[in-house]
Amino acid sequence: MPTVHVFARDHINTDEIIPARHLTTDVEAELAKYAMEDYDKDFVKRVKAGDIIVAGADFGCGSSREHAVWALRGAGVAAVIAPNFARIYYRNSINNGFLALECDGIVEAFNDGDEADLDLKAGTISNKRTGQTLTFVPVPQFALDVQKAGGWLEYMRDHSQAEVEAESLEAESTEAGHGHPGKAVEG
Repeated sequence: MPTVHVFARDHINTDEIIPARHLTTDVEAELAKYAMEDYDKDFVKRVKAGDIIVAGADFGCGSSREHAVWALRGAGVAAVIAPNFARIYYRNSINNGFLALECDGIVEAFNDGDEADLDLKAGTISNKRTGQTLTFVPVPQFALDVQKAGGWLEYMRDHSQAEVEAESLEAESTEAGHGHPGKAVEG
């Protein structure tokens, strides 16, 4: 059962996720040592593989760096759940096969250290302490496929260009982490 680590503040930026002074590598295991260091210096001592971060709105704002995703994934974080994400962080998450889930009311539903049950198929997260269950914005199948492949590059390697174009162009859009309503593509 994953443990939840709550970072309730809105607008946690990529410099707080992985400070710029540690951007000397792209090796996840190295970056993981400094994940969330400027926000919570003890986070990496507590986090275990499969744990979940619950965060405030606009998580991952700031500079465009995949290192912010790599550091959390390298530390063992399975997903970040927030009301919404900075657009670039959301896309970097998809590209790297990392779960960034949008869920209203998530910060209020969990305390640091609570255990959670995350059900991607049902689109729910449950707090084991309180029994409260919340529904998150469904993860587009395309993003799940990229996650299953291990990231965008791995996904592209395993699919033809025509398959990728058909899947991404015909897929119904969602809010996509940036607050704009999606629109179905008409064919």
